[in-house]
Amino acid sequence: GGIGAATARACAALGVGELVLADLGDMDDIVTELRDQNVAATAHQCDLSQRRDNAELIAAAGPLDAAVACAGICPLEEDWLDDPDWDDVFHRVIDVNLLGPIHLCRELLPAMAARGGGQIVLIGSIAGRMGGTSPIVQPHYVASKGGVHALIWWLAQRAAPQGVLVNGIAPGPIATAMTATTDYPKEKYPLGRIGEPEEIAWPAAFLCSPAASYFSGAILDVNGGLFVS
Repeated sequence: GGIGAATARACAALGVGELVLADLGDMDDIVTELRDQNVAATAHQCDLSQRRDNAELIAAAGPLDAAVACAGICPLEEDWLDDPDWDDVFHRVIDVNLLGPIHLCRELLPAMAARGGGQIVLIGSIAGRMGGTSPIVQPHYVASKGGVHALIWWLAQRAAPQGVLVNGIAPGPIATAMTATTDYPKEKYPLGRIGEPEEIAWPAAFLCSPAASYFSGAILDVNGGLFVS
């Protein structure tokens, strides 16, 4: 997707020699683009909300030095007060946004620890910090991203002694397909705009790099000044 593809490009620009991409959909364009830059890129179509898909992905990928988990959904049409099917939507959001990273880390941590270390980056959200920046953002998304932040802190404490660094990013609204139909009050934002995928990708690439070797349990607030802790 938007942040995932941008992160792949940023890592390639920093000199990464091999990238493993995962998504529900087709990734031919980004794989071709990366290979044209002499980056060995492979793609795996999978549903990261499913434990088996994560296990198969990590087994196929082989040894990994770093991983960025940025798959996410944010349904906006449902009404949590009146929609009779809203509970089903809630479970899907939690499965993708929170259970997915748990599944992924369950597979990553033992292998990284056995190799002496690694770096994991989970993508949270400003919604997990302050409830979102648009009134149409619903509680399932807020709860899922707040859960991601708590998961980062929990994992970091357990992974650091094994040499595995777990950190995260809490983006503000970013111009991706997920937010294309959302009406954000940009005129009220400090920078007067929402962010671009590249503005999350570079911090993610940094957290995967040797420059972040003393980061553990950190969540970078990349939101253009919307939230200051």
